[in-house]
Amino acid sequence: MIYSALTLVSRFMGLARDLVVTARLGASQTIAADAYYTALTFPNLFRRIFAEGAFAAAFVPDYSKKLAAEGKEAADRFAADALASVAAATVLITVLCQLTMPWLMMVYSPGYMSDPAKFKLAVVLTQITMPYLPCVAIASLFAGVLTARGRFIIYGFYPTLLNVVMLALVLPQKDPTTAAYAASWGVVIAGVAQAALCWWGASKTGARIHPKHLKLTPEIMVLAKRMGPGVIASSATQINLVISAMLASQVAGMRVWLNVAERFYQLPLSLVGVAIGVALLPRLATALQNRDDDDAQGSMDQAIVFGLALSLPAAAALMAMPGYLIDGLFVRGAFTSADAANAAKLLFHYGWGVPAFVLIKILQPAFFARGDTKTPMRFSLVSVGVNIALGVILFHTIGFEGIALSTTIASWITVLQMVVRLRSTKTYSPSARAWGKVVRVSAATAGMGALLALASHFRPVLEGLVAQLGLHHGAKELTVLLVCAVGGAVYPALLFAFGGVTPAEFKASLRRRKGDKAAPSSDLL
Repeated sequence: MIYSALTLVSRFMGLARDLVVTARLGASQTIAADAYYTALTFPNLFRRIFAEGAFAAAFVPDYSKKLAAEGKEAADRFAADALASVAAATVLITVLCQLTMPWLMMVYSPGYMSDPAKFKLAVVLTQITMPYLPCVAIASLFAGVLTARGRFIIYGFYPTLLNVVMLALVLPQKDPTTAAYAASWGVVIAGVAQAALCWWGASKTGARIHPKHLKLTPEIMVLAKRMGPGVIASSATQINLVISAMLASQVAGMRVWLNVAERFYQLPLSLVGVAIGVALLPRLATALQNRDDDDAQGSMDQAIVFGLALSLPAAAALMAMPGYLIDGLFVRGAFTSADAANAAKLLFHYGWGVPAFVLIKILQPAFFARGDTKTPMRFSLVSVGVNIALGVILFHTIGFEGIALSTTIASWITVLQMVVRLRSTKTYSPSARAWGKVVRVSAATAGMGALLALASHFRPVLEGLVAQLGLHHGAKELTVLLVCAVGGAVYPALLFAFGGVTPAEFKASLRRRKGDKAAPSSDLL
């Protein structure tokens, strides 16, 4: 609950940051917007591959085991060696990228080469933001130490610093290019602050992690070896993002539209998919260890039903009113209605992919709990191949929205692969009761979706009614919030009425069962 609550705070702060940045930089009308979002995403590609993905997944279990078996001193020595190694590796990557950035940008953003000013600005801004990589790598290590020691507040809070710092630096700016420079420097300043906060938090728990020199001990070599499958899986996903970015560079403003659309669909993914996956894995592993097949079946059924009960209405809302949401919240300053309409096309296709994004997070523990990490990785590679092929084909046939459409199709293919494998190996198949619940959830979702689509159709009427109340300033934002509030009130009523989830089941899902322990800290990553 601590992690989810702070993640929610971070997401809303991120929304506030994007509202300000898009208003200052615009999208298709200025070169600053595309250049800045390139500078923001480029170091994040390496961060997702090394720092917070494969490294965290390999480091935290090893640190936790040493903490339990050999004591704090041995665990901290291991962490110090790991810190020196990851810092050296990420600094080296950063320097190499900064020195070769013009050539890297030709590959990453070939569409910018037709506009020398945009190309040059993207190179400079990305050189500024690259030091964020070693900072966030260091922060990730100390965040892992915190979770291993049972401390979650700083772990959940430290990503918010990026949003706070960038808001503070961008808000006073008026010129798009100046704002882009301010936002880029804000990324680096926030990275230093995140690393410092996590280091301070770890030291407050008693951790004494002070790397003296780079030392590739046998333990560090094992850690690097354990990172291998994670790097492959993460790299496969990031290759898809690179291909999407290369295509997006050919359309002015598209990287901004993608970022705005992602802001919406990532919210249910992080709050629903990740949270249920975190809760499911330790419970499922315990059930399998105790050979309790009934509990394993019940755990998966409950995860599937609750995952869809929370993700299907999110999908319905994003599909029923994508333009309403983006236009109502983002159109101001340099971000125009035309930009909102284009971002809405992307959001619509991401919308019907939300349940697939969440189901992947729920189905993966069925493999992980049985010690099978290779099968999900193979499915991921297949999905990425499909995504890249479809993305290129659809981009050149139906237009830029083909990128979002291909991502959604590939995600559903991943879900289908997992379901078929689990069923064919008799590992898991939803019970008849779970299927009945899913049908009822779908009926409640359809009712809410129809209501939101109707509200979107009559948007001018609703805004006129709000304006008549004397609320002329902010009428469009207020109507969006009111419609969302009504949808949020109607859906639970329909869900309980149809029997998709009963109030008793909802309360029971939030209670810790007798004998349950908190999720191991390594699973919280």
